[in-house]
Parts: sequence; C-alpha cells; structure tokens
Amino acid sequence: MDISISPTSANCDDDTLWVNLSDGRTIGVPLAWFPRLLDATPDQRAAVTLSPAGLHWEEIDEDISVAGLIAGRGDMTRPSSRAA
Repeated sequence: MDISISPTSANCDDDTLWVNLSDGRTIGVPLAWFPRLLDATPDQRAAVTLSPAGLHWEEIDEDISVAGLIAGRGDMTRPSSRAA
C-alpha cells in the first residue's frame, strides 16, 4: 500500500464506518467488524482523531489503520473462532 494515503475524514452512521481517503476514495465498512465502535454511543463514534496512518478513538480505545481498511480487515484483537 502507498503509505502516502491517509484519512481525510471519518464518520459513522447506524451501521457503517465511512472513511474518506486522500486519494479520493471513500471506504465503507460494517460497524460489526469493530465491536467497540458498534457498542459505542454516537458521541463516542464522532470523537475520532485522524493520523497519517489511520483512525483513533481515545475513549473506547479503538485504533483502525488505513492499510487494514483497504485490505478488508476487521478487528484483529478478537481471537478467531474456528470450526471444529
């Protein structure tokens, strides 16, 4: 991924995290991919801080990288469940 791609804005609706990128793309991903965001209040979701590499929500301790969004990765902190 080109490391010069950075978020220019981010917001959430009831179901989706929307991130506008410096290269003109807009990425929308389900909040279900990020349980801390899904469980957060609208005010907590709105309190996002942008950095060159991604997004941060201090109060809910959530960090999401632009690289992860582009790759289609959700929350990487949850243990994966495996079928028997």
